[in-house]
Amino acid sequence: MDSLSSILRSNELDEKEYIILQEILKNYDFIVIEIQKVRSAYKVVTTSGCYCLKKMKHGKYKVKNGYILVQQLNKNNFMNVAKYIKDKNGNLYVNYNRYIFYVTEWIDGDECDLKSMKEALNCVKLLAKFHIASQKVDVEKLKIRNNLKNWPKIFTDSLNEMANYKKLIEKKVLKTDFDIKYGEYIDKFYNRGIVSINILNKSDYYKISRDANINKTICHDSFYYQNILCKDGNYFLVDLDSIIIDLQINDLGKLLRRLMTKKEYLWDFQSAREIINAYSNINPLSAGELTAMLALIIFPHKFWKLGKKRYIKHKNWSEFKYSSKLDKIIEHCELQDLFIDDYLTYIYELKAKE
Repeated sequence: MDSLSSILRSNELDEKEYIILQEILKNYDFIVIEIQKVRSAYKVVTTSGCYCLKKMKHGKYKVKNGYILVQQLNKNNFMNVAKYIKDKNGNLYVNYNRYIFYVTEWIDGDECDLKSMKEALNCVKLLAKFHIASQKVDVEKLKIRNNLKNWPKIFTDSLNEMANYKKLIEKKVLKTDFDIKYGEYIDKFYNRGIVSINILNKSDYYKISRDANINKTICHDSFYYQNILCKDGNYFLVDLDSIIIDLQINDLGKLLRRLMTKKEYLWDFQSAREIINAYSNINPLSAGELTAMLALIIFPHKFWKLGKKRYIKHKNWSEFKYSSKLDKIIEHCELQDLFIDDYLTYIYELKAKE
């Protein structure tokens, strides 16, 4: 095949997009057979294998970060990431009309089904190994954002915003059913937030945060099913564009917070404990770290975020959608109370052993 004129294209690609991709791929030293749209990326089928082509509006440093990170992770025996492919001129990306395109290996695996406990356990083992390998990475070679924030301040600011939502609702002359119900539960979730802050202040948060700032620990910051692929029983972490310097318990805590709201887990602490243990067996977590992570997991993030979408951003959702989301948050309240009690008991048991 001497040119790109006969490249096959998937039905998801329109003519304009297809022409642009042909121009981009001329920069690479492989013979293209087909281009397929897969989520926000493109699968490029060539005579020498498959590649992943990604597009972004800006972020050339993200591509350089990913390339350097993958090299260093490989040196640290973490091979479960896709290698970056340079173009014919040795460049990591191609500029085209204010966009950046770059290529990595294509991992021909399936997105992980985190509804399955077995799958979730394998995924957190991958996360633990990634965190260990990334601790040996020279972050001075990377240009990544330091996202080590003041959790107590963030939590307090969110609670203050919730108090403001209450005032906004009280001032409304005509209140919707959502307004009434959301207003009725603000105090309960506000108090949940206070509990979260108290737990955080009793944890080793400040020491953990200080150590993370000194050691510059790396987080993936988007560790969820679409970025975890399974191929022949092996798990791979993809999309390194979002890596940041942050507490590594942030990755695990956010994952647990998401999973616990799913019907397969429903704030069942024994499920959470299995996941925590699977991670900690590889990358041990102290009782202090687990306590800080609990504060993150139980803070009423979803309730606060829903209020912000309604009363600050005025997101154009139907009343039914707003109410459905609120009902789902509310129905988990009692289960979350039990979860907190069981989690704290688990921490006390660990502290007794330390």
